[in-house]
Amino acid sequence: MPKEFEILLYYLYVDIQDPESFASGQRRLCEENEIKGRIIISHEGINGTVSGRKEATAEYKKQTLEDLGTDRMQFKVDLSDGHAFKKLSVKVRPEIVSLHLDSQSVINPNNQTGERLAPEEFLSEMENGDVIVFDGRNKYESDLGKFKGAVCPPVNNFREFPEWIRENFSHAKGKRVLTYCTGGIRCEKLSGFLLDEGFKSVAQLDGGIINYSKNSNTKGKNFDGECYVFDQRVGVEVNSNNPKVISKCIHCDQPSQRYRNCAWKPCNDQIFICDSCEEEFGKFCGEECRASCTKLSP
Repeated sequence: MPKEFEILLYYLYVDIQDPESFASGQRRLCEENEIKGRIIISHEGINGTVSGRKEATAEYKKQTLEDLGTDRMQFKVDLSDGHAFKKLSVKVRPEIVSLHLDSQSVINPNNQTGERLAPEEFLSEMENGDVIVFDGRNKYESDLGKFKGAVCPPVNNFREFPEWIRENFSHAKGKRVLTYCTGGIRCEKLSGFLLDEGFKSVAQLDGGIINYSKNSNTKGKNFDGECYVFDQRVGVEVNSNNPKVISKCIHCDQPSQRYRNCAWKPCNDQIFICDSCEEEFGKFCGEECRASCTKLSP
């Protein structure tokens, strides 16, 4: 049967004069069309990922572009059998992705950002050039999947990147740096920050991993593992050219891309665990968490 739902991933850095009013309009639009997902609004733009029936997402795309007054925003679309989210969340925040810089150092991607590379250009430079491929995502994302040979900072939040870069990556200022992230939004700011820090040659994968995976020429080549996504799918396939699983079960050390949260709520760490080990050990990251949870059981 044909899939009747769509999952949309999108963002746009654009001036929104009244974020609160715009957010109210977004909430109303989603509720009227039974759209679920997460949307962030700020003065600097919109960042969202939502799901709904095809006719509903068509109306959402049309009305959102009209409200923004532009057709520049691109929607990355995946088909689905149902909703990818349990509920709707629309929030107003100071930034749509936050580097937590002081007011004098705020990066506006419309004024400063890295050179945009189409998937074919990114692949060509990655394979043939003297470049550093730099992952602009969090560690739990790159643990599931990443480009071969990429530098993957061990950070848990995007706002940790400035400090990590200043302390661990300044030696690369003379190198060609190719940044990438899930859909492109974080690299818009990250590449601009690198330029602001004195890096000489910085580029970004236009449209991110999702765009790269859908490109008929690259076919996700040289991306190992899956791409972490912030919905109920958790991970999506990228590479149909030379795929490789890089994550391993926390218990048996066998290849596994099953991301789960530790069942001991005070821990709740994301872990890789295969079916058989979950059946044998439970959904715990280790014996300590399992024992702690058992003590509380009636």
